[in-house]
Amino acid sequence: MKLSLKSEYACLALIDLAENSGESIVKIEEISKRKSIPKKFLEQILLSLKNAGYVKSRRGPEGGYMLAKKPSEINLAEIIRLMDGALAPVESVSVYFYDSTPIEQNSMLISVFKDIRDYISDKLEKTTFADLL
Repeated sequence: MKLSLKSEYACLALIDLAENSGESIVKIEEISKRKSIPKKFLEQILLSLKNAGYVKSRRGPEGGYMLAKKPSEINLAEIIRLMDGALAPVESVSVYFYDSTPIEQNSMLISVFKDIRDYISDKLEKTTFADLL
């Protein structure tokens, strides 16, 4: 599994929103500065997170973003799957994004990659954004 920049920035943006959740609305410019995320890229990421129900937004000069759920209700696995797709190292062992691959010819390879998938998904599913604060 290799995270894309989009996943990394999405996680950082959610951490920022969780850290500032008491302030209700957080401006994109503030998140961008604090987490060193390019503003245009952050806008795209926040739109994806909004469409998936993780953040809410308000338009206008006093606008910005806030979490739509509690940090304890959002885990890393959900966000990485949203941004990057499968957590599995190969698609033939993916639970949500299965596709046939050549390693299916060898049951021992499949077994090793399933173990890796299980460890990664278990760790990411059990880690919430509240845990990261």
